[in-house]
Amino acid sequence: MSDMNAILEPGMLVRHPERPDWGTGQVQSNIGGKITVNFREEGKVVIDGKRVLLLLVHE
Repeated sequence: MSDMNAILEPGMLVRHPERPDWGTGQVQSNIGGKITVNFREEGKVVIDGKRVLLLLVHE
């Protein structure tokens, strides 16, 4: 799997494919494949970009 998460930058909006209940999240940082996202319903979560492909939200 190519690292599509590498394009994610702070401010971008994303969704977690396996946790739709978390709502839309805003990327806070993307450092070494560890992506920190502040989700509307879940709060701040650090995601391993090598294991989860976040979905870009176009709003």
